[in-house]
Amino acid sequence: MEKLEIFKQVGKNIQQIRQSKGLSQVDLVGCIEGNIDTTNISRIEQGRTNPTLLTLYRIAQALEVPLTDLVKDSTTKVAEK
Repeated sequence: MEKLEIFKQVGKNIQQIRQSKGLSQVDLVGCIEGNIDTTNISRIEQGRTNPTLLTLYRIAQALEVPLTDLVKDSTTKVAEK
């Protein structure tokens, strides 16, 4: 998977989790500890920026999900045993 595809997948994961919890981007920003703005969340969700590990951790905490949920690759098939 290429770098831009990874950014887009992470952004898609964040957006899906946020929407499943009924949160707007503004709501999410309000739940995040630290200095982050709605514009940055928008860029992350669109896959247009490379968020730091600390930013991803804060987003995961705000969404109340494990960090792995944000970075998982939903296109990878699980091998059958």
